[in-house]
This record gives sequence, structure tokens and C-alpha cells, in this order.
Amino acid sequence: MKKYILLRTLRSIFSILVVVTIAFLMVYSLIPRHRIFSGDPLIQKLVSKPDELAAYKMSTLENLGYIDFVEQKDICNEVGGDYTACMQIGSTATATWIAEHEEKGWTIETYTVRGTIYAYRDIPLLERLQRWYSNFVYFDNPNAIVDDSNPNLVRKIYLSTDLSGIPALKCSGCQNKYLIYFSGDFPFIHQNWVMFNMGVSYPAFSGIPVLEVISNTQGVYKYRDITFETGNTQSSPINEHKCKYKASSSLDRLDKNKFLDNYANCSYNLSDPSMLSISFLIGIFALLFSYFVGLPVGIAMASNKGKLIDKIGLVFVTVMFSIPSLAFIYFLTYGNLYFLGLPDKFPTLGSLNPISYLSPIIILGLLGVSGLIVWVRRYMIDQSTADYVKFARAKGLSQREIFNKHIYRNAIIPIAQGIPAAIIATLGGAVMTETVFSAPGMGKMIPDAVSVYNNPMLIALTFIFTVLSIFSVFAGDIFITYIDPRISLATKGGRK
Repeated sequence: MKKYILLRTLRSIFSILVVVTIAFLMVYSLIPRHRIFSGDPLIQKLVSKPDELAAYKMSTLENLGYIDFVEQKDICNEVGGDYTACMQIGSTATATWIAEHEEKGWTIETYTVRGTIYAYRDIPLLERLQRWYSNFVYFDNPNAIVDDSNPNLVRKIYLSTDLSGIPALKCSGCQNKYLIYFSGDFPFIHQNWVMFNMGVSYPAFSGIPVLEVISNTQGVYKYRDITFETGNTQSSPINEHKCKYKASSSLDRLDKNKFLDNYANCSYNLSDPSMLSISFLIGIFALLFSYFVGLPVGIAMASNKGKLIDKIGLVFVTVMFSIPSLAFIYFLTYGNLYFLGLPDKFPTLGSLNPISYLSPIIILGLLGVSGLIVWVRRYMIDQSTADYVKFARAKGLSQREIFNKHIYRNAIIPIAQGIPAAIIATLGGAVMTETVFSAPGMGKMIPDAVSVYNNPMLIALTFIFTVLSIFSVFAGDIFITYIDPRISLATKGGRK
């Protein structure tokens, strides 16, 4: 079993790498880079300022990993010597740098108004991919901060408490002040020690790391009374556990009024759950609803094969398979609105109102019911014709005893193994339901990212959904060994 888990884990990781690599190569090779600016409103504002427009585009392409970009001031800092003389148009120092770097593939351009130069180098696709993977995991450490304005910075990891008096592992010299902390939010134990870097979002949520976009709370500021390290108490939305280092030269009076150190660059508590949380809530409850309806209906149809309940169920399944998913979503959306008075859009009542979740959960759950009913009915009927069932009938067992003690136990094995596939289907359906209902979840981010060419977000979501899909199938194999102890993943035959 341990060997199987190890090998399966390695194969799963390899599969994830293959899928993400293919997605990365396709996105960054097939989508022209100029299209990423089509959804940026700032571009139009800079049209009359050619120097600022050129610098903005070059900086954005560098942040997105397309190019290496330097301006004349960067070149002069690199070559050293007389900085003022180097910054002159046509200076000898810059001419020497240009001669050296043009041979290395750098393109030299001149700002229209300023007359100074800037240079950039296209990063080859495979090198770009290698950089993405090499920067994928980041370990925060006490030597992470380089701040010339704070030469006496203490560098250590230590055990202390947060502002609420709850124990926490903190750091001085790291990017984050809190490495491990506790809170009332699931999963209750949180960490900022090991971070995953999948790039920054652009143009939507411009400049924000993509994982922060989908994992941070949303909405308006959520205030609470906080007593800061300085002893000052005030109503503030600051999330102390997400405070990062701020250079001494950037600290202002408000920062010093709250904090005794440089960890004053904090994020804020917002009123609504994160995209990840909303998608998780809708997906899990939709899956539970699907099994809550599908299992008993499938069992009832199998127990009454050929009777009225079975015929009605088959008609329902046939209709569900015939209707396109998107048409079904729209039909049921406005049906719910008319008969039950449920909102047709998620933001109507907001994410804090449970009623907002009902329509997406019901519709997403019903999309998976028909397939589940078919499989349950099929497995139950197949088992009912097996030899061991005939033997049980010959022993005088009732139909109910046969179903409960024999047929159901054996039929539930492939049904349980199908739970991961149901999870994958739920994730796929979430893309449509969240889009139709304008629910601010991860599913809705996929078409949004495609429409505005938000390539980093698209790659990150591909990675997340691939991980969930592959490991859900893995979990299904493990799950059936607990349902039926006769099944062993460690043997070639599959049974002990």
C-alpha cells in the first residue's frame, strides 16, 4: 500500500507537470503578447505620453516574464563611474554597454521625448518556462529583507503572540512577520512560511499575485477594534497576520503610530469570502445534493425495475441528458426566480446571505444527478442477477435483506470510486454556473481570464484544477479500500 501511494503520488506530480507545461507553452506561444494590453484602461490614458507609455508597456512585459528590461539609469548604475556623465545622451559608458549587449540579443530603443535609451531582451519560451518553475516555491527566511535604510535589522525566528494574545511563530528579517498563526477561519492553522509564486495578475487585479487574488477575502473593509503594539486602540480593517516588511525610508507617521517594527505593509480584512471559499462551498454542497438525490432515486429505480417509478426515472434521465447544460442552467435559473423567488444573480443578496448559494448549488447538483442515477441503477441491477444473489434468494432471504446486505454493499464500490469523477464534473460545471450567476468564484475567473488575456491567472487556475482533478481520482482509489477491505492496491490482482 505504501509503495502504491508513493508511486501514484509521483505519477500524479508528473502528470500535473505535463499538463501545466503544455498549457504554459500553448498560452505563451499562441497568444500574441500585444493582446494582453487590450483590456488595460491605462493604455488609452498614456497615448499622449509616448515615453510613459513605452516604459509602462516594457515594465508590464517584464513583470509578466516576457522580457528583461533596463533603462539608461539602470545601465549607469550597473557600469558605475560618473553617473551624471553616463546619463548624458550618447555617453561613452552607454555606448560601450550597448555594443556589448546588442551581440547578446538585446534591442536598444530611444525614448521619444527624453532622448535617453532603454533596452530589452526577449526571453525564449523554454527559458521563461524554466524561470516559472524555478520561482514556483518560495521559502521565507530571516535573510530575505535587504534594506540599506535599516542596517541594524534583527534577523531571527521566534515564538510570540499576535495582537489577540494567541501564540504564533514570528520572524524578523523575513518578508512576512507571521510564519505560522492560528485563527477561526478554516483550516484554522495558517502559514506564510512556504509561498507559491504563480506570477502576478494582469490586467484584472493588476500587480496582485494570482494566488492572493483567489485566496484573499473580497468586498468592503471589515472593521474591528484592535489594540496595536504601540498601545493605541482603534477601529481598523488591518489583517495583522498578513503584514509584510516595509522599508524604513517608506514608514510614515501612521505606521509608527501602530507598529514598533517595519512590518507595516498589511493587507485588510474584507467582508466577503474569497473566490476559493465561494467555489468550495458551492461545489461541495452541490456534490452532496447530487448524491442526496441521485443515490436513493437510483436505488429505488433498481429495486422496482420495469415498474412505474423506474419508467418515470428513465424519462427524467433521458430528458436531462438531452438538454444542453447551459440551456438547463438558464431554464432553471428563471424557473427558480419565478416560482421560488430566488435571486437570478449572486450579488443581488451578496455572499453573506445563504439564499444566494441556493440556485447555484441546486442547479450544479442537478447537472450531476442524471449520470449518478444511471450508474447506481446499472450497478444495482447488474448485482441483482449475480449468482450470490440467486443463492441468497434460495436461502429464503427477503428482497430487502438481499439489497441491504449484499447488492448495495457490492454496488457501492464503483459508485464510491466515481466520487472523484463527480468532483471533477462539479468543477467543470462551476465554470458555467458561476458565470451565469455572476458568483465571484474561481470558476468564473476562467472565462474572465480568457476574455482579457490574463495569462498568469489562466496558468494558475489550470494548475489548481489539474491538481484537484488528479488527486481526487487518487483519493477515490484509496477510498474504496476502506469501503471494501477485500480490495488491496498493493497486489496485482486488486483483491486480497
